Amino acid sequence: MLHRTIRVETRTREQLVDVTRRVAEAVRETGARDGVVILFVPHTTAAVTINENADPDVQADILAWLRKLVPADPSFRHAEGNSDGHIKSTIVGVSLQVPLVEGRLLLGQWQGVYFCEFDGPRVRRLEVVVS
Repeated sequence: MLHRTIRVETRTREQLVDVTRRVAEAVRETGARDGVVILFVPHTTAAVTINENADPDVQADILAWLRKLVPADPSFRHAEGNSDGHIKSTIVGVSLQVPLVEGRLLLGQWQGVYFCEFDGPRVRRLEVVVS
């Protein structure tokens, strides 16, 4: 197994950050050619997903829908005031796998990898493991 860490700085409370190029660079640094790239977010109010990277309105729509689905609610019992971020992280998920073929991430034409921030701004980590 080969491992790299990507540092992600977010600027707003909720944000989708396109990290596709950074993931591809981290994979290149490992020298791996074929296998599975595992992406893991070691945070409880952040996530990772794959979605369209051609139209930024898609990311805005995703965040707007998640806000409607899980609004910040003062009646949440968790005292830190970020329960909605924990729930959104659970819904989206903290890990994913991408096939690696001949040194390239096997993503579709319009797909990109997004780090999902639900409790920012913060400095976060995205762990990249090639197996």
